[in-house]
Amino acid sequence: MLMGLLPASFLTAQKIIPLYEGSIPNASPCDPNEIFPAPGRVAHITTPTLTAFFPAHSDSLLSAVIICPGGSYARLSIDPEGNEVAKEFNRMGIAAFVLKYRVPNDSCMTHKEIVPLQDAQRAIQIVRGHATEWNINPSKIGIAGFSAGGHLASTTGTHFYDVIENTGHVRLQPDFMILVYPVISFTDELAHQGSRDNLLGKDPNPSWIEIYSNERQVTARTPPTYLVAAADDKTVKVENSIAFFQALQKYKVPSELHIYEKGGHGFALHNKTTKDYWFDNMIHWMEANGLK
Repeated sequence: MLMGLLPASFLTAQKIIPLYEGSIPNASPCDPNEIFPAPGRVAHITTPTLTAFFPAHSDSLLSAVIICPGGSYARLSIDPEGNEVAKEFNRMGIAAFVLKYRVPNDSCMTHKEIVPLQDAQRAIQIVRGHATEWNINPSKIGIAGFSAGGHLASTTGTHFYDVIENTGHVRLQPDFMILVYPVISFTDELAHQGSRDNLLGKDPNPSWIEIYSNERQVTARTPPTYLVAAADDKTVKVENSIAFFQALQKYKVPSELHIYEKGGHGFALHNKTTKDYWFDNMIHWMEANGLK
């Protein structure tokens, strides 16, 4: 049982939780071996997992964040945009779960365009479903995403329908979002082409482009959101963050956008062009909105 993996004493050592018990949805038989294209990166993920990080001590219910690393939907930057971020959340007394989600692969899955969202919803299902055992506030479970992981996180926060089995009727949407230099739009004007190609294919149906352009999916139900980006990002246009923020403002969703003058893409926790630390600013936003 999942409960047995995480005792109430909240050991600081990380715990790896299989995302699925039994069959994995939309999975096809293929080579199960993961690939490590560079230090701290992982690709060819066929068995998705959650790695749980808990603060050493807590006297009250914890907020929790599920972290989606980026990597153009081709690989995951699992250390700088996952594990290291989780440890920072722990430093602030917040539980964190690094999601090693499946990146789209025609040879390993069917309907690849829906697979990352399935994994993200399953992660929320696990955390919210075990909130009592893990001392987590079930109304303060957020999702964070970097780059293409930001696209996955924003998809999870704007698509209010279940893509996994949910007989327990667990709410599968996050209570807040943290999006760092995120891919948001798949429109020709704003898309990060690699992320769009990897998720939807090189000649996608126009309806899929609309569905996965998340600035167009914002409603009043979209959860509060904090966005961080750099104006000189040459990989993912900063206009992705601006368009999402404008949509949030249109629907009066509590939201904050911080655009640095410099920093480029992929700075993870540390934008070395400034002494400012976006993570601490984000924590202040969480506190101001009653999310921590």
